[in-house]
Amino acid sequence: MVNIIFQGKNVQVKDNTRVIDLVPDNEKCSYCVCRIGQQVKELNYMLTSKNEGKEIALLGLDNAEAGKAYEATLRYVIAYAFHNVYPDVNIRFSYNVSRSVFCQVLTPGFNISKATPIIEKEVNRIISANLKIERIVVTTEEAKEIYRKNNYLDKIDILQYRPEPTAHLYKCGDYLNYIHAYMLPSTGCLHDYVLKPYSPGIIIQYPRYELGTTIPTFVEESTYGRTLQKEYVWSKKVHTQTIADINHRLENDALELVQMCEAKHNGMLSELGNKIESDIENIRLIAIAGPSSSGKTTFCNRLKIELQSRGISPVTISMDDYYLEKPDLCKLQNTTIDKLDLEHINCLDIKLFNKDLFDLINGEEVTLPKFNFKKGKREAGKTIKVDAKSPIIIEGIHALNEMLTSSIPKHQKFKIYIAPQVQINIDNHAPLNTTDLRLIRRIVRDMQYRNCPAANTIDMWQSVRQGEFKWIYPNQEGADYVYNSSLSYELCVLRNLALPALQQIKDTDPQFLVANRLIKYLKYFKPINDESIIPCNSLIREFIGGSCFKL
Repeated sequence: MVNIIFQGKNVQVKDNTRVIDLVPDNEKCSYCVCRIGQQVKELNYMLTSKNEGKEIALLGLDNAEAGKAYEATLRYVIAYAFHNVYPDVNIRFSYNVSRSVFCQVLTPGFNISKATPIIEKEVNRIISANLKIERIVVTTEEAKEIYRKNNYLDKIDILQYRPEPTAHLYKCGDYLNYIHAYMLPSTGCLHDYVLKPYSPGIIIQYPRYELGTTIPTFVEESTYGRTLQKEYVWSKKVHTQTIADINHRLENDALELVQMCEAKHNGMLSELGNKIESDIENIRLIAIAGPSSSGKTTFCNRLKIELQSRGISPVTISMDDYYLEKPDLCKLQNTTIDKLDLEHINCLDIKLFNKDLFDLINGEEVTLPKFNFKKGKREAGKTIKVDAKSPIIIEGIHALNEMLTSSIPKHQKFKIYIAPQVQINIDNHAPLNTTDLRLIRRIVRDMQYRNCPAANTIDMWQSVRQGEFKWIYPNQEGADYVYNSSLSYELCVLRNLALPALQQIKDTDPQFLVANRLIKYLKYFKPINDESIIPCNSLIREFIGGSCFKL
């Protein structure tokens, strides 16, 4: 017998009792995974003596790890449906616009429009059958044979970078596959999703834990979507679509891989420079925003240099200098200092910011404020005047928000959204998450520059994400240019600092859930140990150190 604490109550169960067996029948599909101590486990997990005295909590769709398991299981079932109905068709999943997943058909000449309702019918059948999803362990050689049989050759490629002699698979009926994620206990737990044809594939929508477990309304984000498509085409051309592809290139010539990725960034900067130069008579304000750890600081420095090479001399104004003092903020938000929302747009003196921008653009001399963060007060800063060849650059969480720059006509503004738009997969059925990439960047940067351990960064990440959903994402589609700050080789560098830090987090620590998930795919990347091959102006230097810019 095993003594556990289940949902707050002391319970004694037999050895090898599954967690799902402790859940009432009418609630079995209300939960996705569970937490045992500080580890995520699937609901089909069997309890043994090693779980003695552990607390078990059931996790529903409002939990981040549970939401990821739901989305991964939905991908698994869609791959299962294709396997049943179109066994000779290869598909690839990737993250796409409007917080959805895109299922692309890789087999030439396949009519996805006709196939979508057939696939949806098969998905519904699999879900209605409520088939059990079991995790099994096989040898690496057995896994290869199964993948060959299903024509999943891309999955064989990644196995060579797995150090263990065994591999995990998920069995559902007679179907075997692995999605590199935790799974729901049965197909019937997928109670909510949307499939729609979206050339050249299918858009898959599912409940989002960040949005109150609802499926967001699909929004056609054409600017953002074009950037994703551009990255997909580029990664396909240069063979960096999967971790195995990247590792192969690294083994062949690491310097060539690094320089090729840096050339892509240089090309985008040149393209941006052309766009701004071609309309410099109108553009008076360049506004830059993006989510945390997108590389905004390095990007701003490099953009300034790009413009200077064209005879354009931009002037940067810090939005931080327009912070209101805390007593004024407390009155404005009707709250106490300890409960202030410091990311709220009303934390900035919008009226003064607009006035200063307006005056500068119209040739006036302006004394800018300077916020003294030690005293918590604004003081007088430098006095400046700009000419027609000196556009003003602003960068920050609210830079793309029209409220902040309402005094400036839209034709005088050029808006840039920056974020890493990753199109890298572990294999065709398992895309890497852009948010996880940014979290790894943030973990490394916080250790390098803020003496902040990985556990602390993980703790604050959910709060960071909430601010992004509130203040950044609603304004991204209004951008004139989306700068993709991802570098295909970067996880080969970041892993060297991130892996040891994440491995220090104990399985009893609350941050272990996230740390373990990041470790699982970071370990597949081969390391770049010689950092001297990375240029000093590279955007990745903002995180690992050694930048020629003073960060």
